[in-house]
Amino acid sequence: MAYNEKASALLRITGRVQGVWYRASAASEAKRLGLTGWIRNVPDGSVVALAQGRREDVSAFIEWCRSGPPSAEVKNVHTDWLDKAEDLPTFSVRT
Repeated sequence: MAYNEKASALLRITGRVQGVWYRASAASEAKRLGLTGWIRNVPDGSVVALAQGRREDVSAFIEWCRSGPPSAEVKNVHTDWLDKAEDLPTFSVRT
């Protein structure tokens, strides 16, 4: 896959990532990068996100997720690159 082709990645972010504006900050970053997808909290305390867009922009989002907003303490970002994902028009915060 060429670096600028469309890509989709499913991320699971662990650490102190709930209650620290992680989802809202990530959504702002995704929109800045021109990505579509979603982000949501998971009952185990982690955050899951689906990011879609140019591979280089998805990669930049993944790098941002490794640190997140200033109040977050990210331990790990597990990334699964997907062959296909739902075609979404925007990036949203899901509950």
